[in-house]
Amino acid sequence: MNQPQLTPQIGGDFSNARIAYIEAGWHNDIVSQARIAFTEKVAEHGVTAIDVCDVPGSLEIPLQAKLLAKTGQYDVIIACGLIVDGGIYRHDFVARTVLDAMMQVSLDSEVPVLSVVLTPHHFHEHDEHHNYFKTHFLKKGKEAADACIKTLGNMQRLQKMKQA
Repeated sequence: MNQPQLTPQIGGDFSNARIAYIEAGWHNDIVSQARIAFTEKVAEHGVTAIDVCDVPGSLEIPLQAKLLAKTGQYDVIIACGLIVDGGIYRHDFVARTVLDAMMQVSLDSEVPVLSVVLTPHHFHEHDEHHNYFKTHFLKKGKEAADACIKTLGNMQRLQKMKQA
């Protein structure tokens, strides 16, 4: 069976796109760097409607994403958090739970939920790690913006295919 190929449409008009950006509060001085980079990068493609929702920690991200998706107001939801090993074996569980739940929200709602939820193997409360992860979150924010634009392009392409 010959099916049309879905190629990312990067050059679309994204000025009407509406994005929800969920940001976990733990280590906000680091996590906020991704939002800064994300916002700057998507603005280059005409995306300016970004609603930022603060949540206490990464475990609260999936419910917030579900509630935002249910409004029908958002084209894409971005979630950002930093889950660190605080000395007890909990971070793996939290990371798996958060990412699995975010994926389920995306599948159930058909609203893409993109992740900038990171779980480093080693994170220590000293300047070297703080500085490293601040820079790393800037990079991840730009990567999330690229993924968002590609996703918006794919969604536009699918909408055009439905209309044809």
